[in-house]
Formats: sequence, structure tokens, C-alpha cells
Amino acid sequence: MRQIVVFGLGEELYGIDIFDLQEIIRMVEITHIPRAPHFIEGVINLRGRIIPIIDLKKRFGLADGEITKDSRIIVVNIDDAVAGLIVDHVTEVAALKEEDLEKPPEALTIDARFIQGLAKMGDRIVILIKTSEILNVTEKHQLKYFSKEDTYEEAERT
Repeated sequence: MRQIVVFGLGEELYGIDIFDLQEIIRMVEITHIPRAPHFIEGVINLRGRIIPIIDLKKRFGLADGEITKDSRIIVVNIDDAVAGLIVDHVTEVAALKEEDLEKPPEALTIDARFIQGLAKMGDRIVILIKTSEILNVTEKHQLKYFSKEDTYEEAERT
């Protein structure tokens, strides 16, 4: 049995393993970073720590949506870095049995490398995200620079 955090992006439900989660916060002001990748919205100051913020809709190539009072930032561990993920809303923390997990089908609306599997939860399907695959190796390297308050340009030079 594993625990997942279930959240919405557009019309679909997604989930991440609770072990990848640090916390869930309300939307705060995001400082935009010039020349950052299109899916990096910028950075936030979370209790004195600079955290890069990823717009999951942009990362997954989904239609843009607007930020609402229900929007949240899910702060997660991505390998040895920390990032915030913008989501439309968080619905619940749910227990998932391994037998309710299936491999993703070939034809998905988002890149299959991001998908760990599909979870059947009652009459709903939740797409499980591999947080370790949200960023490629180069992007993970750049993410560390954002967290150190360095600029994206410095990350590009390395």
C-alpha cells in the first residue's frame, strides 16, 4: 500500500508519491527569471529558501489555465533538488494498492516518460507522475543553480 497526493490539472487527476512531497502551499508571488525555460515560472522565497517553480501544464504541453484561489504549489524533491509544482487544485491524500496500478497506455496526452502508471480509484483514473523524470539531467543541473540564488545565465555556462 502506498500513499499518493492527488491533484488536478485541467480536467484530469494526477498523483505523486507522498515520499516525494515536502509540503503543499497556497499560491504566492512568483519572481520571474529572465531566459528561464518556458515551463519555469520563476522562483519563490519559502521561509528563506529560494525554490524554483515549475508550471506542470506547460511542462506537460497542456493548455494553459489561470491561477485561481484553489491553485496550489506542491513542493517536491526531484532527485537531490527541491522545486515547486503549480497545480490547479489538490483533492486528497489517498491510499493506493499495488494491484490498482497499471502501466500507462501507448497513446497519452503527455510524454510517457513523465508517467509512472495509472491508478484506479473507484470510478476515477489518476495519472501517477514520476517526479524524477519531470526534468532532464541538464534541467536538474540548472535547478540547483536556481536554488542557490544564482541566475539562469550562470547555469547555462556550466
